[in-house]
Formats: sequence, C-alpha cells, structure tokens
Amino acid sequence: MGFFSGLLGNAANVSQEQIIKDYGKLLIDSEHVELGFKLIRDTFIFTNKRLILIDKQGLTGSKTEYRSITYKSISRFSIETAGTFDLDAELKIWVSGEINPSVKKQFSKSVDVYEVQKVLAHYVLN
Repeated sequence: MGFFSGLLGNAANVSQEQIIKDYGKLLIDSEHVELGFKLIRDTFIFTNKRLILIDKQGLTGSKTEYRSITYKSISRFSIETAGTFDLDAELKIWVSGEINPSVKKQFSKSVDVYEVQKVLAHYVLN
C-alpha cells in the first residue's frame, strides 16, 4: 500500500500469512482467513466465520478495539468500483436493525472489490 493511498483512507491487501502472524490469536480453531486489508493503523479481516475490524486508537495506537461481526448479522452490503477519476472503491455493510451502514471502507484501486463481494456473498447468503 502506498503511503499517500493510506493517508487518503484507502485500504490495501495484506497477505494471509501476515494477518495470521499479527492476529492469529483472535481466530478460533476452525476459523481461517479469507481476505485481509490494512489502512495506516487499522485492519479488517474476512474469515470463514466473521468480519473482524481492528481499530488502533489514541496517539500511540496502544489501545485497540477488536470488533467482530458475524455474517448472519449482515442484512445487506454494497460495493462501488473505482472509476477513471475516482481512485478508490468503497464497501458498505449494514448490520441487522441499523438504518445506516455500520461499516464503510475504502479500497485502493489495486484491490479486486469483486473478490471482496464474492467472499461476503458466499458467507452472507449461505
């Protein structure tokens, strides 16, 4: 991920190996990483069981919130692809009972948002 892209709030891919190295202790025995993305300090992970949002807080980033959203609680989601002049793609996720999207993430143009949609659709619809 480019530094400039990160400053703009655009997420880029992180390898499964790096996700497991950094956050493997969050996973249960039967859980595996499907996709992972990182902003400057924040990370979000799609597993076969849930979406994990990791929010580093404060000036030093020593305080961290780990938010877990099960796929069955996701009522809908949308993706918006990057355009010619719009350099980022966007993902919105609504959790049951919420009027506004609970999760809004932007991706750099290098991320295949169709792959993100495919993982979400597979687990939300099954």
